Amino acid sequence: MRIASRAVRIRNWCRRAMSRHCARRLVNVEPVVPLISFTFDDFPRSALSGGGTILRQHGLRGTYYVALGLMDREIPAGRGFSAADLVQAADEGHELGCHTFAHCHAWETSPKVFEESIIENKRRLGELLPGYVFGTLSYPIFSPRPATKRRAAKYFSCCRGGDQTFNVGLTDANNLQACFLEKSRDNPDALKRLIKENCRARGWLIFATHDVSSTPSPFGCAPGFFADIVQYAVSSGSRILPVGQAWEARCGPDD
Repeated sequence: MRIASRAVRIRNWCRRAMSRHCARRLVNVEPVVPLISFTFDDFPRSALSGGGTILRQHGLRGTYYVALGLMDREIPAGRGFSAADLVQAADEGHELGCHTFAHCHAWETSPKVFEESIIENKRRLGELLPGYVFGTLSYPIFSPRPATKRRAAKYFSCCRGGDQTFNVGLTDANNLQACFLEKSRDNPDALKRLIKENCRARGWLIFATHDVSSTPSPFGCAPGFFADIVQYAVSSGSRILPVGQAWEARCGPDD
């Protein structure tokens, strides 16, 4: 079992390294003031009723990554969003991002099928919210294959992955780095240190999570924890924007 477990870890490390270093589209991230974005993958309903409420209390907006194949379904992070939730999120000024229609595993799914799921998600969104277009994407479950990155780049200004850090300087727009809140939900000070580091570097920190609930799934966090991190982000002096808007603000005026 130990040998098998080690083999899986090595395989996953190699996949992440390939994803990180191949099929890159390098852009400069050097905003005038540090940027922070709050994002929610899979869009469980509590991400809007819990997380969205906390953001609105500060006059902020987030990015909700939508896999329309999950609509009205029970998912590991709780009950999935409804059509009314989509409308509400858009009306309140939140960004809706793409998470593929079928919530495709970004490595295990073939690049062709992954692209088809992007197209299907776009088509279904047009039926529910005519005229609304996904501008950004979050890769589901794992880091993407290089060929998947190349295909996704045709449809989005930028695509988001993981890696638990922030973006600064030359950055891969096909695989922006993000920090999942739930990985430090027992250690909020670690996230506050990351906010400070992002401020010193004048970078772009993208936070990600799933549900925001009093009984969070392993993929989410509690409202009090989320509110604490949002409050600290606000007090840091960072500019807090949805991913699409932060993308536009990622460079200084001379860039």
